[in-house]
Amino acid sequence: MLTAIIDYDSGNLHSAEKAFQRMARETGGGTVTVTRDADVVARADRIVLPGDGAFPACAAALRGRSGLYDALREAVEVKGRPFFGICVGMQLMATLGREYAETPGLGWIGGEVVRITPAAPGMKVPHMGWNDLVVDHPHPVLDGIATGDHAYFVHSYHMRVADPAQRLAHVDYGGDVTAIVGRDTMVGAQFHPEKSQKTGLRLIANFLAWAP
Repeated sequence: MLTAIIDYDSGNLHSAEKAFQRMARETGGGTVTVTRDADVVARADRIVLPGDGAFPACAAALRGRSGLYDALREAVEVKGRPFFGICVGMQLMATLGREYAETPGLGWIGGEVVRITPAAPGMKVPHMGWNDLVVDHPHPVLDGIATGDHAYFVHSYHMRVADPAQRLAHVDYGGDVTAIVGRDTMVGAQFHPEKSQKTGLRLIANFLAWAP
């Protein structure tokens, strides 16, 4: 089994690569490779899209690699390959991003990416640090992960989903903030699983074992 982590100059690839490779070794999850080769993405069994920075810049960088972008859409939409978006890679699954300018996303999860607006005064944005997950819906990638487990966040925007059934988990940061989304063969995490210790590694292991 081959898991491809897409390199489009918009993600913390080293940490993600090491975490996925570690869990692949521990679980017999096959080979993990970082790639910007469309042919590798096209034949991969699983695809991971990380992302750091602003939604418009990440969207432009991904679309700017036409062969890679086309291979990603073909693999996920047509072939149904399991997909995992991380941070802005998760946000790109949405219909629309509203960071700086309205920017179309991949349209895989109905909804929009909007700025976090904590209700309590003095709560800082970006939302940075550890927070407790609240599991909204069971899912195979959440096996062994429960409400109260910690995850590490660094972000100013989050996804407001159109269908509540597609929000798998959230956190409370002066109001609900989407943490994990999913439908069909696609999942995404707003937090960084590679930095989230036990919870993040369990999520990665579950993804590598997931057979939708």
